[in-house]
Formats: sequence, C-alpha cells, structure tokens
Amino acid sequence: MPNIILSDTSASISELKKNPMKTVGAGDGYPVAILNRNQPAFYCVPAKLYEQMLDALDDQELIKLVNERCKEVLVDVDLDHFA
Repeated sequence: MPNIILSDTSASISELKKNPMKTVGAGDGYPVAILNRNQPAFYCVPAKLYEQMLDALDDQELIKLVNERCKEVLVDVDLDHFA
C-alpha cells in the first residue's frame, strides 16, 4: 500500500539511532520522515520549527475566540473607578 510522506527528507530508524543530530540536521530546519520498513513511522521536527508550529496553533485558537466574540456588546469600564 502506498504511503504519503509529508517531508522532502526521510531516514530510516537505523540512521536515526546511529546519529540523531545528523538525521535531524539533514532536514535543514524542516521535518524528517522517519521510516520503518519503508513506511513513515513518525516525523522528526527540529525544536525551532516545533515552537513555530505551536505558536501558529495558538494564533488559530485566538483568531477563533476573537471571531466568536466580535459581535458581543462592548461595555465601557472606568479603570479609575476600581482604584
């Protein structure tokens, strides 16, 4: 059965075990597909890219929240009143 590999670079689990940093570096900042018997088992994602992915997911959640609340009635608040 054919598999879609969502990465330009791939490596075997054996290659990953031999030299993990070289394997992740082979992706040049992008994910590396780790193959088990020529089928993708998982993706090795560099830390910087992983952080960017999490930030993008957080941004999507915030956009969703803003869109849900954009039609709510605005309430004026006097901050000096609470001081």
